[in-house]
Amino acid sequence: MKVADTIQSGDWKGEKHVPVIEAPEKVKAGEAFEVTLSVGKEIPHPNTTEHHIKWIQLLFKPEGGKFAYEVAKVRFEVHGESTEGPNQGPAHAEPCATVKVKLSKPGTFLALSYCNIHGFWESERPVSVE
Repeated sequence: MKVADTIQSGDWKGEKHVPVIEAPEKVKAGEAFEVTLSVGKEIPHPNTTEHHIKWIQLLFKPEGGKFAYEVAKVRFEVHGESTEGPNQGPAHAEPCATVKVKLSKPGTFLALSYCNIHGFWESERPVSVE
């Protein structure tokens, strides 16, 4: 078995675990732009001690390139845990983050997320560079 065999995908509009990549379709070379990553955009994902998103990772694979580059990895560390019991804590992290990126070549953004119960999920979004 390979790690790739454990990764699931789907349409984020109908599956709450799929990471969403919000980014422009076309960007200018060398200019910073924002990429927002989230899980549960259309169908909210539970954010409980028992069931939550641990992290979202953003990668970029340049067109014609062999390897993908890790751009960012955001961890969500608090899910209502407390000494008073599950979901009694004062803080809950929401699985959403925005990063700034500069590109010099076109390619594809890849996102990978991890749910503590349902495992790994992926999505992709092409971006062109002018």
